[in-house]
Amino acid sequence: MSQHFVATGLSRGTRTYPEHAADAVKKALARAGLSHANGVLLFLTPDYATNPEPALRAAARAAGCTQVVGCTGAGVFTDQEWVLDSPGAAAMVFGDPIRLTLPTVNGSPGQAILSLCTPSGLTADWLDITTPRIGAVSADLEGEGPFKVWSSSRVADGGCVEVVIDGAETAINASQGVRALTSPIEVAEVHGYDVLRLGNYPALNVLVKALPVGVREMERIPLHLIMGGVTFGDPSTAIRDGRYRLNHIVSANLNDQSITLSHPLNRGERLFWAMRDALAAERDMRAVIENTRRALADQPDLVLLFPCMGRGPNFFGNRDRDLELVKEYFPKLPVIGIYGNGEIGPLDETNHLYQYSVVLGLVRACSP
Repeated sequence: MSQHFVATGLSRGTRTYPEHAADAVKKALARAGLSHANGVLLFLTPDYATNPEPALRAAARAAGCTQVVGCTGAGVFTDQEWVLDSPGAAAMVFGDPIRLTLPTVNGSPGQAILSLCTPSGLTADWLDITTPRIGAVSADLEGEGPFKVWSSSRVADGGCVEVVIDGAETAINASQGVRALTSPIEVAEVHGYDVLRLGNYPALNVLVKALPVGVREMERIPLHLIMGGVTFGDPSTAIRDGRYRLNHIVSANLNDQSITLSHPLNRGERLFWAMRDALAAERDMRAVIENTRRALADQPDLVLLFPCMGRGPNFFGNRDRDLELVKEYFPKLPVIGIYGNGEIGPLDETNHLYQYSVVLGLVRACSP
């Protein structure tokens, strides 16, 4: 059997047996032609969140190493399939030249930090570093927990873990996948979280006029599908280049025609109204894959993919178009990820917690 340095395996069933983790690792080792692993990425469905330790120990024994890193997610997947509705485990094993190591202070060019955390373990100080992060927030379908992350085959009490995929370089990009309803407009009047005026008009008036006719005529506007996009840099190209962060709508206020957002804005910032849309998300994902591949400047050896639990099969009609597109572009590459409660990736020269998005990492092994 030929030997590769990375491969994936997946195991699922009706019960939360630790053997699923071991079976996923064994399948990955067999596909790679390895007798043991230098490190393992192990993602488990939320069924394991109450007590993941037996599965972690089983994975470590099967891999012949103690560096098992991962978390629980609302669902897990590899290049083979995705699992949302039953207990399961997804594993990616690494052989030479790749190892999972602790981050250093300065890092290396092209290096990224694989970052996983629970909702309570996510802090601004942890997120806000100069080295690019890629990862996700642990999740389940109900949003109630418990949530678990682990490293070195042990649950992390602090709720966050970080490792470097040593021996490789990573290119990272995010697909926020929204359909822009307006161009970026200057925030003319704002009070805390309430945007009162965009340009010369009330904020709510601008939004309503921009909505598609079918949405505008609904008895209740689906605010959960609509959001603002706050741009960075040149506003004329920000939407095309993905230089924006999404700001979710909390409420629309008829009394003063304002809109309350989840994060405060400053006067003079540029904001556009946008709507979640499956076709726009698919087009954006294609562009993100192509741009990330160009940024890596060579053929990747593996793919890390972190979609929001609201962006996977539930969004695309029982299909995961993001995963399908990655497999279309890279049909022979190992892919692993989870459906999370937030996606971690770089934005505007810092790291950002995305929502309703997907973060893509293309990883290429460095020559010895």
